Amino acid sequence: MADRNKRDAVVAPEKSRGKRPSAALPKLNLCGDIGLKIGRDGTWYYQGGPIGRKGLVKLFASVLRLEDDGRYYLVTPVEKVPIAVEAMPFIAVDMVRAGSGESQTLSFRSNVDDVVIAGRKHPLGFEPGPEGSLTPFVLVRDGLKAQLARPVYYELAALAVKRPGGEGLGVWSSGEFFAFPSGGD
Repeated sequence: MADRNKRDAVVAPEKSRGKRPSAALPKLNLCGDIGLKIGRDGTWYYQGGPIGRKGLVKLFASVLRLEDDGRYYLVTPVEKVPIAVEAMPFIAVDMVRAGSGESQTLSFRSNVDDVVIAGRKHPLGFEPGPEGSLTPFVLVRDGLKAQLARPVYYELAALAVKRPGGEGLGVWSSGEFFAFPSGGD
């Protein structure tokens, strides 16, 4: 009987079994600028020096968010830290084509190893830049874009076909047509 009493003291009573209601998360603590930046070439910096550990960069990238105020933050369950982004937060460093024509798919791998297939959820586009320049990109997630590296853009441009039923060029991926900007606009 003594053993049973000991066991009963260790085993939770029937009433308290199951998941307890979780407490509300505290309000996010907005930390000040700690010197994080993503350079135009996709290099991540901390206090002016490049972060050389890819695993750390990938961890930071996994909690990167674009907020409604148009600024970028690293967001954890309890705090958010602002991060400066010179251009776009990611660079598309590789493209793989599967299939051809309207049924082809184009997948892109970012510098932090995110892989997306261009389509409705991950559109290709062009963002206006200084002096009328255009920067090609693919949407990775939640408003976060990956600028196409120059060699990747050249591969993409080589796949261009005429726009269905009209003028201009673009590419197909996942059943969607992504038009390239025309030179006359």
